[in-house]
Amino acid sequence: MQTILAYPHSFIIRLSGSLNAANASEFQQQVATAVQKEWQKTVLVDMEQVESLDSAGLMALVYGLRLAQALNLRFGLCAVSPSIRIIFELTQLDRVFEMFENQDAFEAALV
Repeated sequence: MQTILAYPHSFIIRLSGSLNAANASEFQQQVATAVQKEWQKTVLVDMEQVESLDSAGLMALVYGLRLAQALNLRFGLCAVSPSIRIIFELTQLDRVFEMFENQDAFEAALV
């Protein structure tokens, strides 16, 4: 479901398949681990391979964002497919999350 990559100042979580009630708590734990690393400045969730997202998955992403904000870290999403992006637009969360076309666009925004 997820791959975790750690870089010098960022933590990337690559999701695949579904982010839903079955695995949302696991995702929340991984985000909590990521944002509590002292050397981390940013957390990026790569959603290129996400096929579906339910309300529990959406709330897990909101949890990650809030936790990162509380610790003054940058939290972003990248490679959100059009079918998943519509969920963010309908809930108006596209205004809350930083969304990037891909990982390169995220890294360029860090400079």
